[in-house]
Amino acid sequence: MAETRTMILSTAAGVAAADHVDLRRDVLNGCPWHDVKSMLRDVGLRPTRQRMALGWILFAKGDRHLTAEMLYEEATKAKVPVSLATVYNTLHQFTDVGLLRQVAVDGSKTYFDTNTTAHHHFFVEGDNALVDIPGAEEIVSNMPVAPAGYEIARIDVVVRLRKKGK
Repeated sequence: MAETRTMILSTAAGVAAADHVDLRRDVLNGCPWHDVKSMLRDVGLRPTRQRMALGWILFAKGDRHLTAEMLYEEATKAKVPVSLATVYNTLHQFTDVGLLRQVAVDGSKTYFDTNTTAHHHFFVEGDNALVDIPGAEEIVSNMPVAPAGYEIARIDVVVRLRKKGK
């Protein structure tokens, strides 16, 4: 059975927050370049050469967690002529339209997650690795009440791990 992802578009993309875009993996044609172009167009982003190249690097390897620096390094190895500033801008644009999820680990480290479904993370200290925790509903059983006029958009839990004895 094909996996369906529903992504809520931000108002920054010029679309009402209640609108949804269904990205079904069974709609993808198997050509990563074409699939990235379709993904970008579906969320209202123009498929520029740099967005296409960075999107291909990001999404061609399945669900994963990357920092801007890690993506920049992969782009450099792939001979994609792009600046670190462009990588940051592209990651934030992809996040704004729901293609990525931003996960802040601490004040100096932010990861971008290609898995935008509701889930939490382990952060392995020393390895600087972010790992998905399945079963988001099991971790946060008592949701806090949002103040008047607000609603909870998302709850992010990052559980820090370290090897025993350190």
